[in-house]
This record gives sequence, C-alpha cells and structure tokens, in this order.
Amino acid sequence: MDRLVYVAMSGAKEIMRAQAANNHNLANANTNGFKADLQAFQTQNVTGPGFASRAYATDDLAGWDSSSGSLDATGRDLDVAVQGQGWIAVQANDGTEAYTRMGDLKVDTNGNLMTASGNYVLGDSGPLTVPPYTSINIGTDGSVSIVPQGQTASTISTVGRIKLVNPPPGVMERRADGLFKTNDGADVDADAKVRLVSGTLESSNVNIAETMVNMIELARNYDLQVKAMKTAEDNSTQSTKLLQSS
Repeated sequence: MDRLVYVAMSGAKEIMRAQAANNHNLANANTNGFKADLQAFQTQNVTGPGFASRAYATDDLAGWDSSSGSLDATGRDLDVAVQGQGWIAVQANDGTEAYTRMGDLKVDTNGNLMTASGNYVLGDSGPLTVPPYTSINIGTDGSVSIVPQGQTASTISTVGRIKLVNPPPGVMERRADGLFKTNDGADVDADAKVRLVSGTLESSNVNIAETMVNMIELARNYDLQVKAMKTAEDNSTQSTKLLQSS
C-alpha cells in the first residue's frame, strides 16, 4: 500500500508542476513576443524491492518553442517586430545584456529608449537615448531617426541603431525575468542581417486551443492519481478489518 501511495503521490506532484507551466503559457497568450515553454514527462523506474513494473513520471522543462508568432500591424512608430530569426538586445535589471522579442518600445522622460517592461534598449555602444523630437522612425536595420523638436520635416537625424543579434536558438535560455540569454552568459555580436518591421508587433506563439486541451488532460490525469491514493487507502482499511476479524 505504501508503495502505491508513493507512486501515485509522485505522479500527482509532477502533474501539478506540468499544470503550472501550462498555465504560465496560457497566462502569456497575449504577451507580445512571448515564447512558450515546452514540458515533457519522463518515465523513472522505482528502485528497491518490489515489482519491476513500478514506475512513475517526472516532468522536466524541455526548452522553449522557437517558432515566431504572427506579426500584427499597429501603426505605432515605436512598435517593432523582428522579421524571422533574431533578437533585440536590452539591458536587464542586473545590468547585464539580455535579449527579447518584445518590440513595444517607449521613450521615457529622460529620453531613454525602453521596452514596455522597463528595460533599456541597447545600441552599438550602450543604452540608446533619444533627444526631444517631433517625429520618430525605426528603420528595418534598427536605425532610430528623428525630426528634432522645432525643426522641419526635411531635417532628419539618425540618433543610433538598435543592437540586433541572431544566435542559434539552441544556445539561448530563458532568464527568471522572462528575458533570454546565452547558455554561457556571453554577449552576442550584432548581426546586420536581422531585420525589423516598423509599426508592427509579434504576438505570443502560444497555441491557446492546444494549451486549453492540455490543461483539461492534466486535470484528468491528476484526478486519476488522487483516485489511486484513495484506492490504496480503501485497501488498507479493508486489510485492517480482515486482520481484526481473524
């Protein structure tokens, strides 16, 4: 009985972990540029005395989905999306270089070009700053051009270029803050082949229908584990009654 409870309890615990990851994907279904986490169950045999058929499953993070989300036109000058493969370089809160696909940018009161989540956007020589402007445009190569405040539309000035990188997906991992970094933590060199689409945002690549179905399936599997534990309890109760009657 104890062995049955152990296997069922372990299964329920791992299903709860998988459900948490699945719900995290679902919660970010509307987050621009979000990449879904991938989960996978692995069978682990129970060591020690008992039948060799005893096994339980463990849930492990199998990486993240590198596919691109859809590109949705917004018409906003500071909205950009990476076309195809590539990343936008930003400064994480700990001061290190990190990467994101979230292109909903803004300029704060000090002229810093930032993501909507508050990370500084990096250029060729550090965080990009933008002087007061009448209009702003971000080119396909990441160049940031403005019409300075008080100038005519014919006066266009390039104030910097957004650092765009394109490391292989296999060397990238998600940080705890949702940004990405390389496995070894090294900064990536800029790649001139990466292109941006202005006035556009990349949607999350989470498949909502698939995630909802997965949530229901995990809930049913959890119920099966709970029923197994209840069966073990019932068996124990009946065994105790038999011993008492004898």
